[in-house]
Amino acid sequence: MRKFIINVNGNQYEVEVEEVTDGTTTTQNLASQPASTPKPTAKKAAAPQPAPKVEEKKEVVIKEGSETVEAPMPGTILSINVNEGDTVEEGQVLAILEAMKMENEVVAPRDGKVSSIVVTKGASVNTGDKLIILE
Repeated sequence: MRKFIINVNGNQYEVEVEEVTDGTTTTQNLASQPASTPKPTAKKAAAPQPAPKVEEKKEVVIKEGSETVEAPMPGTILSINVNEGDTVEEGQVLAILEAMKMENEVVAPRDGKVSSIVVTKGASVNTGDKLIILE
């Protein structure tokens, strides 16, 4: 029998292993108890989390000649980079949408004026949800 001390995730374990000779194996005795008792760590009690805010979808009225900027994929709005009444140029970043841990820029499809911002920062959106309306 040979004894080994093995470290696993900061815990030490004493293991006894019997050697194999002449192609015959004998029983292995693995000690499942730690060689030294790990010190207990104090865990802080988690503060109760507030209930998630339920957002109601606003009814959006789109004027003729206006264009709607929609979410290209499901995700969460990280930031909105424009305000209502701002004049934007084609390709300007209107909002940042986080999807699958990646930040995606939502850009203006054309020049125009922001007539309405439908979503808020932190809102969860699905593909095709209205984000911003341009005149």
